[in-house]
Amino acid sequence: MKLNTAKAKMLQGQPAYGYAMGMGSPVVAEALASTGIDFILLDTQHGSFGGDSTNLSIMAMSGGTATPMARVSYNSYTLIGRLLDEGVLGIVVPLVHTPEDAQAAADACRLPPAGKRSWGWGGASRHGADYPDHINNELFLAIQIESSQAVDNAEAIMSTPGVDGCWIGPADLALSLGVDPRHMHEDERHMRALERVIEACRNTGKIPGYAAFAPDAALKMAALGFIYLTAGSDSGFMLDGARKGIQTLGLSRKADAEYM
Repeated sequence: MKLNTAKAKMLQGQPAYGYAMGMGSPVVAEALASTGIDFILLDTQHGSFGGDSTNLSIMAMSGGTATPMARVSYNSYTLIGRLLDEGVLGIVVPLVHTPEDAQAAADACRLPPAGKRSWGWGGASRHGADYPDHINNELFLAIQIESSQAVDNAEAIMSTPGVDGCWIGPADLALSLGVDPRHMHEDERHMRALERVIEACRNTGKIPGYAAFAPDAALKMAALGFIYLTAGSDSGFMLDGARKGIQTLGLSRKADAEYM
């Protein structure tokens, strides 16, 4: 069975850093999986992934060292199962607000008797013939905390059997708190919510996570106690490089627009 090295690091108290993918490209997935990053998170909620591009991207990552993970589009037994069947070793479930929501996600992720996942898989067979013997332990399930209700229920959510940790969606959390996401880092309400989630994870022995959008931001959140951290995205890195190129070339955005 292929080991979930990102989960192993986190269980030792070390931060695991990942890159999120939203562009829907198996070529990019293959490249990023070999960079030395701990995990790659395919975003099937907000990203440009369809069924084929998702499956091909998971397949493309198999030659790299990064642990393959994915954010499901919503808390669906069937959609979670499909991603697991294709071979991801980590699942992020959005829009979880209650312990009941968390239990549904956990049930979908684990084979009986620990959960209710259906027996049968495709691409996951590449992980070895002993896959069904070890996947329940190797899988990392992160629940998204992204609403004021979820923050209020954070300790109960994190106490759910089968939930390994969380991944805070900072922008949606800010909106739920009545905070403009563009100013969330300066708002005390947002910071207090983050602290409450970290405390809930500490009290339950679960792994706190956060969606950071750049490596320096991920390091700042790691200093606060988060250890499951995205540190940028495929489109973010591409656009950042393109903008720096424009600056180096001395081109203005207006000129760039004229020639596009």
